[in-house]
Amino acid sequence: MIKKVLVPLDGSKLAEAALDYVAELATKPGFEKVTLLSVTERVQGYRLIEDPTTPTEDRLAPEATGKMERQAQNYLKKVAKGLQAKGIKVEIEVLLGDPAREIAIYASTPGGDLLVMASHGRSGPSRWAHGSVADKILRSVCIPVMVVRAPGCTGTL
Repeated sequence: MIKKVLVPLDGSKLAEAALDYVAELATKPGFEKVTLLSVTERVQGYRLIEDPTTPTEDRLAPEATGKMERQAQNYLKKVAKGLQAKGIKVEIEVLLGDPAREIAIYASTPGGDLLVMASHGRSGPSRWAHGSVADKILRSVCIPVMVVRAPGCTGTL
């Protein structure tokens, strides 16, 4: 029985194509919650130390900046509101790092019965050149994965 669904989103309308399927699954008896996931890069920045007694070479202090993380959280909150308006319990998680790797790690921890995600539907050289996050995740997680094709996909080989 599917009780908990994980949904990776990257901020694109294409990725959001998975949400209609998730909303349908949420109507099934026993369904508990959706966890929306987004993965962003860890951004390293610097801040200037305003102390004139500090030597010039030591005046830049490393500081992790969370702008990308905040943007991802705001985006997921917006998407969550849409699902919550349909009566669906939603949690959000922002992960830092490589999208395929971080999603696979998260999916391997208890908390999801199914992962639902959209795919660009690339094939041939385009897929080889750009890689496929969906393909990497599909091959590295142990829970079932539902891959939703991009709207307008022709399905050609």
